[in-house]
Amino acid sequence: MSTQSVIEEKLSNGLDALHIEVINESSNHNVPPGSESHFKVVLVSEDFAGKALLARHRMVNKILEEELNGKIHALALHTYTEPEWKDAFGTAPMSPPCLGGGK
Repeated sequence: MSTQSVIEEKLSNGLDALHIEVINESSNHNVPPGSESHFKVVLVSEDFAGKALLARHRMVNKILEEELNGKIHALALHTYTEPEWKDAFGTAPMSPPCLGGGK
């Protein structure tokens, strides 16, 4: 299973998320082709309600503790509650980036 899939699965199981987007940004860095070491994660969950940004990041880091101690070199987190998400982006979630035809 890819690191990206593991991240998606663990976050789905660890949070009551309304939206999860995991983007492998490794190709933007000086790493071998096909690497899975740099990720951006966008999460929308009411589990973040009333929590400061640092507490939200700690929640995610705890869920991904094993990966952060080995496979993941960098993790950019964007954490929102549903009202925060709607204020920032409207009522529809952002579309994931296009992977090209046939993928």
